[in-house]
Amino acid sequence: MLDSTIQDHLRREVQGETLFDPFTRGRYATDASIYQIMPAGVIVPRVAGDIAVALDAARGAGLPLTMRGGGTSQCGQTVNSGLIVDCSKYLTRILELDVAGRRAVVEPGIVLDDLNRALKPHGLWFPVDVSTASRATIGGMVGNNSCGSRSLRYGTTRDNVERIKGYLADGTPFDFGPGTGSRVPEPLLRQMLDLGAREAREIAARFPKVQRRVGGYNIDALVPGAAPVNLAHLLIGSEGTLATSTAIEIKLSPLPSKTRVLGVCHFPTFRAAMEAAKPLVALGPTSVELVDSTMIDLARAIPIYARTLEQFVRGQPAAMLLVEFADTPPENAENMVRLADTMSDLGYGFGTGGAHEGGVVEVWDMTLAAEIGELRKAGLNIMMSMKDAGKPVSFVEDCAVPLDHLADYTDRLTEVFHSHGTTGTWYAHASEGCLHVRPVLNLRLEQDVRKMREIAEAAFEMVREYKGSHSGEHGDGIVRSEFHGAMFGPRILKAFEEVKAAFDPDARLNPGKIVHAPKMDDRTLMRYPPGYDFADLKTGHDWSAWTGKGAGFQGAVEMCNNNGACRKLSGGAMCPSYRVTRNERDVTRGRANTLRLVLSGRLGKDALFSDEMAETLRLCVGCKACKRECPTGVDMARMKTEVLYQRGQKLGFGLRARLIAEMPRYARVAVALRALIALRNRVPMLAALSERLTGLARGRSLPLFRGDYFRDSEIRRARTSRKAGKVILFTDTFNRWMEPEIPRAALRVLARAGYEVITAQAPGRPLCCGRTYLAAGMIEQARAEARRTLAALLPHVRAGVPVVGLEPSCLLTLRDEFLTLLPGDDARLLSENAFLFEEFIAREARAGRLDLPLADLGQTAHVHGHCHQKAAGVMGDMGAAMALIPGLDPRTIESSCCGMAGVFGYQAETIDVSLKMGELSLLPAVRAAAPDDLLIANGTSCRHQIADGTDRRALHIAEIFDRASENAVREGRTDGQFR
Repeated sequence: MLDSTIQDHLRREVQGETLFDPFTRGRYATDASIYQIMPAGVIVPRVAGDIAVALDAARGAGLPLTMRGGGTSQCGQTVNSGLIVDCSKYLTRILELDVAGRRAVVEPGIVLDDLNRALKPHGLWFPVDVSTASRATIGGMVGNNSCGSRSLRYGTTRDNVERIKGYLADGTPFDFGPGTGSRVPEPLLRQMLDLGAREAREIAARFPKVQRRVGGYNIDALVPGAAPVNLAHLLIGSEGTLATSTAIEIKLSPLPSKTRVLGVCHFPTFRAAMEAAKPLVALGPTSVELVDSTMIDLARAIPIYARTLEQFVRGQPAAMLLVEFADTPPENAENMVRLADTMSDLGYGFGTGGAHEGGVVEVWDMTLAAEIGELRKAGLNIMMSMKDAGKPVSFVEDCAVPLDHLADYTDRLTEVFHSHGTTGTWYAHASEGCLHVRPVLNLRLEQDVRKMREIAEAAFEMVREYKGSHSGEHGDGIVRSEFHGAMFGPRILKAFEEVKAAFDPDARLNPGKIVHAPKMDDRTLMRYPPGYDFADLKTGHDWSAWTGKGAGFQGAVEMCNNNGACRKLSGGAMCPSYRVTRNERDVTRGRANTLRLVLSGRLGKDALFSDEMAETLRLCVGCKACKRECPTGVDMARMKTEVLYQRGQKLGFGLRARLIAEMPRYARVAVALRALIALRNRVPMLAALSERLTGLARGRSLPLFRGDYFRDSEIRRARTSRKAGKVILFTDTFNRWMEPEIPRAALRVLARAGYEVITAQAPGRPLCCGRTYLAAGMIEQARAEARRTLAALLPHVRAGVPVVGLEPSCLLTLRDEFLTLLPGDDARLLSENAFLFEEFIAREARAGRLDLPLADLGQTAHVHGHCHQKAAGVMGDMGAAMALIPGLDPRTIESSCCGMAGVFGYQAETIDVSLKMGELSLLPAVRAAAPDDLLIANGTSCRHQIADGTDRRALHIAEIFDRASENAVREGRTDGQFR
């Protein structure tokens, strides 16, 4: 813990944020590696000068200082016991852009994807396309000398960086680059030049002759030669151990051809793929990437990837090589012919069978090619989605060997794995001889930690034998630094130590990396240290799909491997509150790490019930995007419900939680009080009073319960002249009591289509999914609602009657939470037969059963998808349903969560973030829509946010179908269109 005097000094001098509480420090104690070291404090610099202040404080306190970008390092590079400096929140600007000269100067915290989005209109990009591009910062890429899948064509980060500015360990400003303008202390420059000249012969003899060498310091940049010495290249790959950066000058490249083509080469054995790598690379592709059968099998179980796999995997290959070409269309056509000929020459063909079964699946559709690329980039995290206690562990992750030896190396390493009773997972850069391999181990067990070291020693010995590099992409960190002496020899190791001493004589900058390293198997530095334990909770949800204490809750929490996919700022829906705050606390990774530390006792007794834990989960909106978009399937929405349940069991539930949870029970009373609620919405004084009493924000209108609410008797009165079959209309609390026009519209549409609409009932009050109870953490009450609803629906479902619902958060509860509230065959049967309105319509149309006349609407519709629709992967059916309506031009609003998220948008303490979430993309897109354009949003919360933020009413898709079908009937068109 940092001395209070130094804390006060930092708070005064740093313009950014200074964070010293145990919960924040815990969130920064890990990266994507196996290691965990509690830091003394965290600095989030707002300006470059804050880094100088942090350096001064670290020197004064005798503490290490470690720079951090996205926190996705896999070797422990960004964990240390001193100050952690997180540049990713504020130091994110493009300082200069020279389009003609193809160069830019950027701050170290800018994320690669954000940079490339800004460069795209100029036809440029930074071509080091790492798999973590959605969260990798340029500063972090410089620290690791990142490579990316297209390094075959574009090289590594070192090949694409020209100049670096920043501070040395003693606070001296520097400017390292070529030619004039560089600012280098003369003694330091002279010492480095002397070292380069002195060690030139040893460097030539000992440095591996492979492109994928990122281990040690780049002292080969100091060797006298044709090019002038550029000390910036010495900093690249130095893992923040030599200096800190504040500005980085990068080289830019023209955007790659849009006419890319992908050949997916299938192989019957893993070795066959490895042997084919060299002849395929000889064809001149931009990349050759490996996907093995383990990755294929795991990806099939992840919804976001399963459909993609179906489109390009043929049969049961043991391995595939993804060969990409990015030339002109005629050249690409020729490339694919040459690729097919090469595979044929190697003896492979589909239908051949046995040792020659294989061939090429050509992918010309760029959308599909991009989806395949995303799947490959997610390879690490797909591998980590294993739910067993053992996980693929990174430590021989990215050794690189010459292609001539690749097949033998992988065979021998597999034998090493087998000799230790385990297997390995393989994927990634076959073109570079750099395969990401992870043996499956359980590092909670001492014997598996011993296995890790034995496997590492055997692997690195093989790499040296093949004259490869034991660090081919992900750097050294704690994992590999101790092996540099064996890798490079004692003389080069001594030169590395000399470089470190010259730049950082007090070993203040990220010590223990590259030189003077601890043992890689020191368990005191690991996420699961000796004595690691986990609270054995009596959980509300069923977590039995995982292993560990809490009936599997431990395994579910520990699924987070810190890969940081939740930190993306564009695309998908995952972590909407993080997109507003940019705080590590407010991202799925930060929440999962906190929960793991709390439940393993690292943050004190009863930390689970603390205000800090509540604050950690406060901005989780329960969007469920993480369940679909997190490659390891971390379901933070369900975890939040579990924590709220545990907290409620000990501390009870507050008034506001009960008000929200019990809404289905008091809805009839609320109807009688609707005039009072309307008055509260109009009179500021009453709104302020209600905020003090209930915590519901005065600045947000409350939904009105309607006197003309939807009654089940309306379903019984509905008639149809045709017999298309029976359906149950599941009318949720929100649409029943607040927007009854929506279920009425759905009822009319279904009846016009010939369906006999029925309802299921239970004594006393309408059926309910229990969603409001779950939002409050009242799992037992939610279970009671689920049991009541399941009992009423099950006889109909067993008879083959589908359940059709309108509100995504409610209907999809039947498909999701019901399975963990009431695990078993009955809940599973219901989940398989419950459909959103648009899903049902699309399904019936595909089956040729939809007999529904629809008139031409002739309008543009701007469509916002509810988070749970996206999480359940049903937006495709939304599009398919809208495509049935003639003259409707649907345009999807690229948005994350609307920001309302049920009670979240009503709470006084979260309304500001709620509104900011809406303003990220949704509300501006709605305002930009033409006045006569339609707005479609199926979620009641989404419609409320749109109404409050833009004064425009969004419609449910059932209302759109109602308009189109009613107009068709009025026009006298009673014949169905889709029969």
